Amino acid sequence: MKREIGLAAICLAAFVIPANADPSGLWREKDGGTVRVSRCGSGYCAFIASVTPATDPATGKPRTDSKNADSAKRNRPLVGVQVLFAMKPSGEKRWSGRLYDSDRGQMFSGHLVEVDASTIRIEGCAMGMCGGEALSRIR
Repeated sequence: MKREIGLAAICLAAFVIPANADPSGLWREKDGGTVRVSRCGSGYCAFIASVTPATDPATGKPRTDSKNADSAKRNRPLVGVQVLFAMKPSGEKRWSGRLYDSDRGQMFSGHLVEVDASTIRIEGCAMGMCGGEALSRIR
């Protein structure tokens, strides 16, 4: 009887204990662009997978990292730019590290938070002000 109860408890625990969070995948931003999150070392990194619109209306060419604080990087295409750097575990379904905001061309401290299986939130803070954006899972 004790063995059966023990087995039942183990089986029940398998359904009650949540699976480890894994934000790996392709995620859609509110503007329609996409970001690919993947493991890098013991944390996570992310790269821009697509931008919307794909071309710069002024030049008709692929959009570039034109606001980057480093003038040598301003002509590089936005697609492929790394935006999350070595996000390390900092809580349940939460990772902390550095992020690059291509809209401002600046690096910030930030967080990657898995809200649920279909939503992550990327948050950044500078000078005591914080903000973020929710992204939806594509795959």
